[in-house]
Amino acid sequence: MTPFKTLKLIDRAPGVCQITMARPDVFNAFDEVMIAEITQAFKLANDRNDVRVIVLAAEGKHFSAGADLHWMTRASQASIEWNVADARRLANMLDGIDTSNKPVVARVQGAALGGGFGLVCACDIAIAASNASFAMSEVKLGILPATIGPYVINAIGKRHARHLALTAERINAETALKMALVHEVVETEGLDTRDALISLDIAVDRTVAALLGNSPQAMLETKQLFAQLHVGPVNEAVRNLTAQTISRVRGTAEAREGFDAFLNKRPASWKKS
Repeated sequence: MTPFKTLKLIDRAPGVCQITMARPDVFNAFDEVMIAEITQAFKLANDRNDVRVIVLAAEGKHFSAGADLHWMTRASQASIEWNVADARRLANMLDGIDTSNKPVVARVQGAALGGGFGLVCACDIAIAASNASFAMSEVKLGILPATIGPYVINAIGKRHARHLALTAERINAETALKMALVHEVVETEGLDTRDALISLDIAVDRTVAALLGNSPQAMLETKQLFAQLHVGPVNEAVRNLTAQTISRVRGTAEAREGFDAFLNKRPASWKKS
């Protein structure tokens, strides 16, 4: 694995790459270095043919406090040109997670604030410990959740997103579950840190196992199709897109393998591997 200053990359299990933010002393707040390294790490994981699922995790008590304030201070004193280039790097990092060709599972403990909130929203699936909390607190600092905004809206809808962005309210894991910011909450109350993380990992591994049981190409096709679909009228263009997509995918090798495996009551090749 390529060495990183702010991340750790491990093979969590066969076919599973875990990208772990490793700045626990600053609650995994990210700066220019971490943004560049997360971007590179996702590219490396996506380019590996043996990786089928990516887990985004964090060391320490908290998932991510968002932007490093020293970085933000430098930004407030820099030129508009520097800020545009810098913000685009952050936007590209989030896009790399959102458009990953492998499913991405967020493993969330503690606080996910600001940009950390955005990281969770950019992942396909989020599993949180019951001690997790979430907030977009940018307006308290005189800025706004701009680059993360589209991912937040896609994850929880515009009305929830606008409420949380304007109030900077911090919500708990159960509230996040109700608005589909996370998909599962793991009860960790009363557990020590080690046992709490073990419980969280059990839930993550259960979801990872479900993903590994599915056709890799079909999951990629699903991500790419759903990225083109939006809430609203199902017009002729949408109907044509979905019909063209399924007709093309039905003829792929993985579709033929999946049908044959089902009919002959045997594991599909991707399950065997």
